[in-house]
Amino acid sequence: MNYLRIAWRNLKKNKGFTFIYILGLSIGLAVFILDCLWIHDELSFNKYHKHYDRIAQVMHNAVSNSEITTLFWNPYHLGDLLNKQNGSDFNQVVMSTYPGGHILAYGDKKLTVEGNFMSPGTPAMLSLEFVSGSQNGLGSLYSILLSETTARNLFGSENPIGRTIRLENKTDVNVTGVYKDIPSNSDFSHLYFIAPWELYLTIFPNMKIPNPWDNNNFLTYVQLTDQADINKVSAKIKDLKKNDLKNGKTDPYKKEFFLFPMSKWHLYSEFKNGINTGGSIEYVWLFGLIGIFVLLLACINFMNLSTATAQSRAKEIGIRKTIGSLRRQLFLQFMAESMLLVFFAFLVSLILVMVSMPFFNGLSGKDLHIFWNAPIFWIASLLFCFLTGILAGLYPALYLSSFKPVNVLKGTFRFSPMAILQRKSLVVLQFIVSTILIISTLVVIKQLQFARDAKRIGYNPNNLITLFETPEIHNHFAAFRDEIEKSGMVEQVVESTSPTTEYYVDDGHFNWPGKDPNLQVDFPISSVSPNYGKTIGWEILQGRDFSNNMASDSNAFIINEAAARFMSLKNPVGTRIERFGKFYTVIGVIKDIIFESPYQPVHPYIYMTNGGSYVLTIKLNKEKDVAKALSGIKSVFGKYNPELPFDYKFVDQEYGKKFQNEERTGKLSGFFALLAVFISCLGIFGLAIVVADQRIKEIGIRKVLGSTVFKLWILLARDFIMLAILSLLIASPVSFYLMNRWLQNYPSHTEISAMVFVIPIIGLLF
Repeated sequence: MNYLRIAWRNLKKNKGFTFIYILGLSIGLAVFILDCLWIHDELSFNKYHKHYDRIAQVMHNAVSNSEITTLFWNPYHLGDLLNKQNGSDFNQVVMSTYPGGHILAYGDKKLTVEGNFMSPGTPAMLSLEFVSGSQNGLGSLYSILLSETTARNLFGSENPIGRTIRLENKTDVNVTGVYKDIPSNSDFSHLYFIAPWELYLTIFPNMKIPNPWDNNNFLTYVQLTDQADINKVSAKIKDLKKNDLKNGKTDPYKKEFFLFPMSKWHLYSEFKNGINTGGSIEYVWLFGLIGIFVLLLACINFMNLSTATAQSRAKEIGIRKTIGSLRRQLFLQFMAESMLLVFFAFLVSLILVMVSMPFFNGLSGKDLHIFWNAPIFWIASLLFCFLTGILAGLYPALYLSSFKPVNVLKGTFRFSPMAILQRKSLVVLQFIVSTILIISTLVVIKQLQFARDAKRIGYNPNNLITLFETPEIHNHFAAFRDEIEKSGMVEQVVESTSPTTEYYVDDGHFNWPGKDPNLQVDFPISSVSPNYGKTIGWEILQGRDFSNNMASDSNAFIINEAAARFMSLKNPVGTRIERFGKFYTVIGVIKDIIFESPYQPVHPYIYMTNGGSYVLTIKLNKEKDVAKALSGIKSVFGKYNPELPFDYKFVDQEYGKKFQNEERTGKLSGFFALLAVFISCLGIFGLAIVVADQRIKEIGIRKVLGSTVFKLWILLARDFIMLAILSLLIASPVSFYLMNRWLQNYPSHTEISAMVFVIPIIGLLF
């Protein structure tokens, strides 16, 4: 207690430096706490589900386009096959549609809600918590389960159980259960309603085709029994398709099924050539290191300032040693000061975390909070404060307690060259870490700009909206299009099988001159309106675009560059490609359009004009007010679809979702980099005060002799500027190496330009 009392007096005596100590440490601790909360959220993903360690998704590797691809799409009968052949290994086998928006209507309320059609065992598998009703509510064909949010939006304060709602404007279903919203850190957080799997097959009977293996549009999940080993069960189901084929048929795609455990879904979701290679776990390591480094910078500030101000405490140490104080006692006193400072900094850091939490949640796209009622949080915090206090105070305590009283009391005490070198080394380390963070952030931002570049993605996503097409609009498309375009708010309206940002249909029944008969292909294919290319702004490289005035275009293909390369077509225009026994002529080649990940190679893509359509793409007039244009479109849409909500999406926003992780990484790393620079500069500011104070007589003499303020500033700042330049010389090649390796993860990436290094150099020197 005596040590703490003395420590408190010393801290009160040096209020300015105490403020710098606490401010730097509290920011470092706040960053570390936010970082730990973010990492905890990532590592606890999907653990809301009680059967987390027994749930898996059925996936498969397939050979197509001369490479092994890993897919999660399965045929509708896969669940029945698993139950029939391996039922004893599973507590639940769940078939599911892909998550998507569906229309729910109750009275005058019409909502587009994300949800799935799933097997009856879903609530038990996901361990959903029911507010009312039963988890067995999917037992009836015409039933539906709602999340709390969906039930509240549809029924308000009414009791939803037993109420009848209209689903997809096709059929009436009864609400049989309401479950609590699934947390955001779950892959099923989008599940705002669950309807029976069999109901989907009833509403859309055309999904059941003679050969189920030709319709791979569904997801399959399983819950293993407690006795089942996931690796052994994976081996059992590996040849599921091969064993199911009859009449001597073979599988050209050579599909091999396996179970992918829920524990890997979020952090280990990437596959290359059929092998699981990692995923978001890289970001967990990245931000873990950033949090440690930022806190380290704050600890370095304390070390530097404590040793730099040692001269002011030298007499105190000398006298105390003279009257009998042991080095151990002085060491404990200085450690007590360090612990007390860290404790105060921790209290301030909690305030900073609370204040910044809404901003940080918006930045990270999460819903984080402090675990006030969790004992483990306080135990971990106190333990961490103790470790931080040791880290920050160990070196100063050892250094200060080592002073020799004879030198101090004679007035001959001076900083040793080694002590000065150590202090400068710590300053250099601070600037190195800050510079690496800044350069890394700039490279991430540059890569994001590269991914967003409209010239590179092959079309112009600006001023485009998409919405699902209904039969009513498709059957009256010409009238619908003309009515919207006459308003002047819209430039073009076109139909297509798939939106520009993804594909819904692929096909492997293509043959062309010179194709290897053993080559199995799988190309995305989309049917589009003749004006589709003009609407989205694709670039014709060879040949021509589709035309409304060319009847022969009903038997024509337009292909992308990737398709021309894959088919080895030197002169693709005029080439005849066979599909299902019918020949199509290639009339044009377009520049590759990025419709999947902006960081992966573009797949071969084929466009035609004589197929079905599911999507409307509307190009807004950029000269008109967007809100008025959308209001006009909604009015016309309601005229043809009075029962359905007007649910649209902006294409540029949908494309932006493809690199949300990188965008958040850039924002978070930028946020941490700014704080790192601030902490470093705070330490330099403190050191500058110490240096100026130690040289105050010299400064006075120089001013008397005529020295200007600018010359004195140069004199005092010169050492720090030299240290900053040395840091930049070390950090620049290290940053280049690290970020160049990071960019190699993307087949298509930006280049690291000189400007990436110039900006940090100017900024840090300033």
